[in-house]
Amino acid sequence: MSVKKILVLHGPNLNMLGNRDPEQYGTQTLTDLEDCIQSKAPDLSFSFFQSNHEGELIERIHQEVGENEHDGLILNLGAFTHTSVAIRDALEMVSATKVEVHLSNIHARESFRHTSFSGGVCKGIISGFGFQGYDFAIQAIMNGEE
Repeated sequence: MSVKKILVLHGPNLNMLGNRDPEQYGTQTLTDLEDCIQSKAPDLSFSFFQSNHEGELIERIHQEVGENEHDGLILNLGAFTHTSVAIRDALEMVSATKVEVHLSNIHARESFRHTSFSGGVCKGIISGFGFQGYDFAIQAIMNGEE
């Protein structure tokens, strides 16, 4: 199957990229990230959704379950990665290939960041490569199905 549409979900605080802890996350913004993603894969169609609210992210995932319009999902759920069983349960219903991405290396940070609830229902987890991690996620989605 040729992947044509990818949904990119951004969780809490990703709207603050460029302002939040620049040593950890860099100085580029969420808009810069989305522009970078689109420029690296111009033949694909991307949809982007960011929310600081768990329920809004779950509603967007439920929408995907109902419409099944995307071939792949790239998820950076921020802190919800480590806390939300509800988001994990919603993701489990999505049939599209899912890849979790983190800008920083979550395993080199505080111990509470070492566990990913959502990663267990994803094809894989990419962590610590900054914006380049999204390129890896696109490649993983393009190269195979779950």
